Amino acid sequence: MTTAKAEVSAPAATGSTNVRSGIEAPNAKRRKVAGRRTNFEMYSWLFMRLSGIVLIVLVFGHLLIMNVLDGGVHRINWGFVAGRWASPFWQTWDLLMLWLAELHGANGLRTVINDYARKDGTRFWLMVLLYASVILTIGLGTLVIFTFDPSMGG
Repeated sequence: MTTAKAEVSAPAATGSTNVRSGIEAPNAKRRKVAGRRTNFEMYSWLFMRLSGIVLIVLVFGHLLIMNVLDGGVHRINWGFVAGRWASPFWQTWDLLMLWLAELHGANGLRTVINDYARKDGTRFWLMVLLYASVILTIGLGTLVIFTFDPSMGG
């Protein structure tokens, strides 16, 4: 009975890159990037999980109150919103839902852009558009929640 030994090619044994495919061997030594290393991606991953759990509670609570209880959507009008936003509790609820939903979605889109935008220029401009839309949406939403004037309704 003979035992077959697996031969390891020279590039794989030394940990270099396969020139044809551009893929590094699993045991390749990583080159170190100068500067301080951050854990941004780990915190981003953790934020997605935690914000997703909180958003489930906030959104289902919102849907239950707005669409199911006390007559459903037929009772939603200016007076209902004015009465609801007169309470700091509901202002905080809606503000937290706005901020978490926007940041959760933006973080997901940031990941998609980083994964699929091939050119650096394309990635840059998509990120600029993403961050500008996030700032605009969060800014305007926060402004509306805090400056809402119930006396303007007719």
